[in-house]
Amino acid sequence: MKKIVLSAILILMGLGYTLAQQVQGIIFQDTLGITVIKVWGTHQQRGYAIGYLTGLKITAVMMNYIKPQFGSYYTTARNIVIQGNDITIPQEYKNEAQGIIDGMNAAGSNTGNLDQTDILIGNCLLDIGNLLSLNLGPGCSTLMSWGDATTGTDLNGKSVVSRHLDWSYSSVLVNNNILIVHFPSEPGETKWLIAGYAGMLSALSGLNRDFSAFQQVMSDFSGAGLHNKHYLPIWIALRKALESEDYNGDGANNVQDLRSVLQDCPNGFADGFIVTSLGRTVPADSLVAMVAELTPISPTHTYRYNDYDDIIPGDNLYASNYQIKRNNAHNYDDRYYSIAANIGNGTMISLDSNWNLLRDHSHQSINMQFMQFAPEIDIFRMSVYRNGHPAYQNEPLIFDLNQLFADPTVSVNEAVPIARIHIYPNPVTDLLTMTGITPGTYHFEIVNPAGRIVLTNRAPLPHSGINVSSLTPGIYMIRLTGKNQVYTSRFMKK
Repeated sequence: MKKIVLSAILILMGLGYTLAQQVQGIIFQDTLGITVIKVWGTHQQRGYAIGYLTGLKITAVMMNYIKPQFGSYYTTARNIVIQGNDITIPQEYKNEAQGIIDGMNAAGSNTGNLDQTDILIGNCLLDIGNLLSLNLGPGCSTLMSWGDATTGTDLNGKSVVSRHLDWSYSSVLVNNNILIVHFPSEPGETKWLIAGYAGMLSALSGLNRDFSAFQQVMSDFSGAGLHNKHYLPIWIALRKALESEDYNGDGANNVQDLRSVLQDCPNGFADGFIVTSLGRTVPADSLVAMVAELTPISPTHTYRYNDYDDIIPGDNLYASNYQIKRNNAHNYDDRYYSIAANIGNGTMISLDSNWNLLRDHSHQSINMQFMQFAPEIDIFRMSVYRNGHPAYQNEPLIFDLNQLFADPTVSVNEAVPIARIHIYPNPVTDLLTMTGITPGTYHFEIVNPAGRIVLTNRAPLPHSGINVSSLTPGIYMIRLTGKNQVYTSRFMKK
């Protein structure tokens, strides 16, 4: 036994890290609970960068959220992905998922021994969940305004959308909000971003420079997905639309590209979903804003535009979690009525009033993310569940889209490099100290082999060190995040 322990210590202390490939990504920003990264290159290269830069977060989400969601059904979920009969995942996303795993392995952060299939399960969560009759998924609501609705305000007729992501509270999700900006090198693909959680390569909430796409559940749908229908996972469908330069080939990039992607799925989708999308203002309302109501049974595709007679006036479209146009259900919930009662005649909707209407009249206590996109004035803002308060109660981060979508390979000064550090003593009993660190105050996270964050705080380093006496014996990962530097390493607690 002593020989085994000694060997493990010697291997750990002498562990060298060699990157299998260049990391084509940077940490652009990490503040107020949101980690923003930029990645570029092929699907595999971008996946590698995502895995390398955020591997500890991905491990935490997979081990402590995704796997527990499926419980004893997890093996069945793996089989669904591997067999490819119930859901079909295009090869480029499999390549990206494998890239994520390769990046995690290179960074030493794959402490849960995850593989490509695990990553894909997380990105098909809702589709597989319904096929297994599990009750998963976000609530959410969206308010879109444009044209006459915003004329006379700071938007001057331009479009804006605000979106709540309502999801059952999870400390794992709270600690792992991710904003990923993609810069593809493949022909026919354009830069786009996802707002979600670590490990997501698909678009629960996403946008490009021209339009957005958001997914919501259809709570009043009681049907089930059918087997052997080769459903395209809903989040991957949204991503296909967002990352395509012009999916339907009509010479424009707008919400109709998303509709074309959805239409290319003749069997519908594996569950009842509501998808909202808003783009730049043009004379035809059907090119600006759309709500899609999607199911696996007929009618599988129903599209709602501003000309449909609902209870929201003006150039505004609102959606929560119930069918409105599908089968002419007009199934309005309390939030729908609340927006209708407080939007007045649907005009004079400014940037802030669009935000405030959703904030004040459509929120839920489980509001995990709250975001707004105004494509024609280059604004994206986002708040997250933080410090015990739901997202709608917190001040948002405000992003200039010109900065978010600025090419990261041009200005290398934007990069936050990742470096290895030497830890001593290793193994450690009480105080963990490090060399090779630029002095400063760092946020640190210590993660156990199951991917769970077991210790987190801020500390001036390297001089003060970190007290790890409360940890149980074992091997841990540590990640230090400073203003201009990120460090990672492994150590053994004895």
